[in-house]
Amino acid sequence: MEKYYLAVDIGASSGRHILGTVKDGKIHLEEIYRFENGMKRIGNQLCWDVESLFGEIKEGMKVCKKMGKIPVSMGIDTWAVDYVLLDREDRMLGNAAGYRDDRTKGMDELVYHTISLKDLYQRTGIQKQIFNTIYQLMAVKEKNPDHLIHAESFLMIPDYFHFLLTGVKKQEYTNATTTQLVNPETGSWDYELIESLGFPKKLFGPLSMPGTVVGELSEQIREETGFSCQVILPATHDTGSAVMAVPVVPGDPDSMKDILYISSGTWSLMGTELLKADCSLKSMEANFTNEGGYEHRYRYLKNIMGLWMIQSVRKELAEKGEKYSFAELCQMASKENIKSLVDCNDSVFLAPDSMIRAVKDFCKNGQMQVPQTPGEIAAVIYNSLAACYGDTIKELESITGKTYPAIHVVGGGSNAEYLNQLTADRTGRTVYAGPGEATAIGNLLAQMLAFHEFDGLKQAREAVYRSFAVKEYKPKEIL
Repeated sequence: MEKYYLAVDIGASSGRHILGTVKDGKIHLEEIYRFENGMKRIGNQLCWDVESLFGEIKEGMKVCKKMGKIPVSMGIDTWAVDYVLLDREDRMLGNAAGYRDDRTKGMDELVYHTISLKDLYQRTGIQKQIFNTIYQLMAVKEKNPDHLIHAESFLMIPDYFHFLLTGVKKQEYTNATTTQLVNPETGSWDYELIESLGFPKKLFGPLSMPGTVVGELSEQIREETGFSCQVILPATHDTGSAVMAVPVVPGDPDSMKDILYISSGTWSLMGTELLKADCSLKSMEANFTNEGGYEHRYRYLKNIMGLWMIQSVRKELAEKGEKYSFAELCQMASKENIKSLVDCNDSVFLAPDSMIRAVKDFCKNGQMQVPQTPGEIAAVIYNSLAACYGDTIKELESITGKTYPAIHVVGGGSNAEYLNQLTADRTGRTVYAGPGEATAIGNLLAQMLAFHEFDGLKQAREAVYRSFAVKEYKPKEIL
């Protein structure tokens, strides 16, 4: 009898339910349900509709019952940094604000009244991003202090969904590290930092590692979905799950060393794995982050704006009646010769009213050729991303003292052939692209490892290599 595992992978724009099985050492996937996601404006705040999302989670679970494919376990991963506060009756306090909301503007300076940016990095190893949870909580403290006063629970978004499924509250480690409130040496909350910032210590309990059993589905959920299973923590931060699924060559004793990856989606997360966090000044100045990973590995990476820019352009064009697929935009971009580049990490691209106008304005202000056509705009974005990847590799090699001969691109962006070739050309490295469903695969791997389907992470990653197509891109020239 086949043993099924269910990954619920929720991204910033969509979510999916994927069943996984292991047969003859290979992982097989079956997508059974998909739904839309996105921030919604409630009043003057950009928020996640967590009630609707949880409804979609249950609807996808019902499909398992209809198919007669009941999972032995399930787990949920989402994006990072966002959370909910619950009162003593487990009711949400306020909205589930999204990371693109501007409520954190100026909150960094308030944090630095208590601790300097340098000292904060040395304590946590997390790069400064204005939407980090630490700044979100400071915004609540300043603007809605009653929410913190009445809060009894603090749960990151996937932790909240796991609680709704089981009635059990657990705070998962990999996502917790993105709050900028976790000590990388101890792997637990930095309570001294938390208390110095005026955040209630009681909200921050023991951290649980991927592979931890949360519990069985509650009676109510069993009745709604028609089955029961265990809920097991994956790396609930989607990048943590995606990095777990970076494939390695079977039988190569050095395959787990010096892996360079890009988890490519709405964001591009580019980096390597370290066994010890690098909280040095040089690392801070280069804006690298030490996010927690499976088995207390560190995802030493840089957050790059990623495909959010091209996603926004595509949506904006569609609203004007110009509908293109991503493949069509790639094809159009490949025919352009425009040389203009933008800084993908500039805050002007985080949540502009018009991404097209933001790209044009950046080029105009930099006295570069201003893109006019959809193909030119796409070309500027794709070339800028590839250039950013090239700069990041140079910084990474300078800091670590290592050389990375290849780049593994995983996630949805691994299907962007034009960008993959540009990345190979810009960096002079071979690019290995795939698997595309890396986040869901990593989610499943944590569950499968908990059920002893594999002997360890290395064997699991070897199974990924055997199971999914990985396409190779050689650099045509070094730019």
